[in-house]
Amino acid sequence: MTDTAGAARHTLASGGARLGIELGSTRIKAVIVGDDEIPLATGGSSWENQYVDQTWTYSLDAVWQGIQQAFAAVCADAQAKYATTPTRFAAIGISAMMHGYLAFDDHGRQLVEFRTWRNTSTGPAATELTDLLGFNVPLRWSIAHLYQAVLNDEPHLPELDFCTTLAGYVHWQLTGSKVLGVGDASGMFPIDDSTHLWDAERAAKVDGLLARHGSKLRIAEVFPQPLDAGQQAGSLTPEGAKLLDPSGHLEAGIPLCPPEGDAGTGMVATNAVAPRTGNVSVGTSIFAMVVLERPLAGVHTEIDLVTTPAGHQVAMVHCNNGASELGSWADLFADFARRLGSKAGADDVFAALLGAALEGEPDAGGLLAFNTLAGEPVTGLDEGRPLVVRTPGSAFTLANFMRSQVYAMFAALSLGMRTLAAENVELDAIYAHGGVFRTAGVAQRFLAASIGTPVTVSTTASEGGAWGMAVLASYLVNGAGRTLQDFLADDVFATMTSETIAPSEDDVAGYRNYLAEYEAGLAIEKAAIGALR
Repeated sequence: MTDTAGAARHTLASGGARLGIELGSTRIKAVIVGDDEIPLATGGSSWENQYVDQTWTYSLDAVWQGIQQAFAAVCADAQAKYATTPTRFAAIGISAMMHGYLAFDDHGRQLVEFRTWRNTSTGPAATELTDLLGFNVPLRWSIAHLYQAVLNDEPHLPELDFCTTLAGYVHWQLTGSKVLGVGDASGMFPIDDSTHLWDAERAAKVDGLLARHGSKLRIAEVFPQPLDAGQQAGSLTPEGAKLLDPSGHLEAGIPLCPPEGDAGTGMVATNAVAPRTGNVSVGTSIFAMVVLERPLAGVHTEIDLVTTPAGHQVAMVHCNNGASELGSWADLFADFARRLGSKAGADDVFAALLGAALEGEPDAGGLLAFNTLAGEPVTGLDEGRPLVVRTPGSAFTLANFMRSQVYAMFAALSLGMRTLAAENVELDAIYAHGGVFRTAGVAQRFLAASIGTPVTVSTTASEGGAWGMAVLASYLVNGAGRTLQDFLADDVFATMTSETIAPSEDDVAGYRNYLAEYEAGLAIEKAAIGALR
């Protein structure tokens, strides 16, 4: 796929480009795409969650500061490359981390701190809701947070008028529309497979449960309206334009597609929206999405049932702990390198460390790592304690150390994927994306070993969900009369290059041994949680 500088300049100047913005856990990224969906410009900003009063949160001021920085950066990149700063777009899309709890009164005032997906304080609510609905309600889902607030008799509830996700909040502020892409909505509350709206039968059960606790809240009234990909979701208001671009150059009136969650944009970014396909997304968290041919037979607490942006049912294995601990070790080694006088950049250090992992023993040589900065429901951990453990006879080399760290990134995911295998869920292809895959052939190879399936990474893998969101914006304006699956196949991925790595026998056997030690070592992790407060 090519887009000459002249054609790109015209697309940007004429307002034909599409913009995607995704708020990830540590980075807010913006991507502008042209006529053939290739990225024309990218920009971003960094941010971090805060642990305040035993709650993982971000401030709304940080949300807008980060978005404005990312938008300014992507426009600056367009100006540097094509001597054109866009002032309008054909469409815009917003995506963000799924789940969590953002609560507002009828004047739009935030009532309590943003409770992100990372919080695991909703156990009683999640358990009761799962039993009531016959449907797994994970700890991080918005309905679990809402009902836990009811159980806790929190004082903000009488004023609660609207509850949404981070993407839904940003979209609301930009357009005035209280809507949500069905994929993101499916991480708030169960979705009806046929209508792609809130499951009315289950909503009635929860409404009754809330009423028994003296609450007048109703699911259909307090949650946003779900929308399928390709549906109109509002337009950028003058106030929204100023929020994105305080300089005042961005024009109002631009259509926005339904806001989506990072899981949905990951599926789009990897062309994994058809049955028997799946994707693995690696960031602060790590999750696998598998599009189902048929419903699962049982209710599994380690499996979320969500949807694609088009509303098709997906089994999601979500693990709270992804690449953050790996990144912390890379920062430590980068600091060490600087103290030796090295001028190697962060990307160079990261690539060197991942490269070393390729030289490690297949089972990591007796080293065991836990990347658990937060609790991990898949392994039954309410909290996390990052650990490195080894036996006296282990081969303590950099290569084994790094291989153990990469293996740890995939360990909890492997355990969750076992459940899908037991349900006889079959996969034709797994696609992967996230910044860790920028170093070719390392994380991809070990992911293949961890799930026993070939893994494909495309040329846009490191662009991630922001690019996927830009593609969903393109689908809004260019996808009329076609399914999302057909649009992706015909307009986006038909000529895109990718690389597939199949698992090797040695890696699979070594990883299997590592995972057995990991499972046994969970007792060490639990002891550390009890001892280190």
